[in-house]
Amino acid sequence: MADFKIVIADPKEGKTFQKEVKGEQGDIFVGKNIDEKIPGDSIDLPGYEFQITGGSDNCGFPMRHGILGIRKKITLYGGTGYKGGLPGERKRKTVCGHKVNDAITQINLKVVKQGEKKLSEIFQKKEEEKPAA
Repeated sequence: MADFKIVIADPKEGKTFQKEVKGEQGDIFVGKNIDEKIPGDSIDLPGYEFQITGGSDNCGFPMRHGILGIRKKITLYGGTGYKGGLPGERKRKTVCGHKVNDAITQINLKVVKQGEKKLSEIFQKKEEEKPAA
């Protein structure tokens, strides 16, 4: 039983949407790699298809493509997990592997195939249903 926070990016609209996934819906993501495709039906978004683009674990370390294992310290000079510095400067950073496991808390998805309804319409309805505090 895995629980994840899903961040869905829609490149056409230029917006992101968040969704909590628990139980059986979360188990679908376990064992998947970065760049794998997920059908939207598995997370209650019929007609959509998503691609896993990254994520982060419970300590905040980012997932990085090409890293095997749960977590590693590697020397970076650019890309995911490194903000930069002087030209040619390298730094040793901790990153997560590219496979989704139980330690991952956030998964980033990108829309590959659009469904019938726009994501802004789907998530707007859910926000209106919440009672005002």
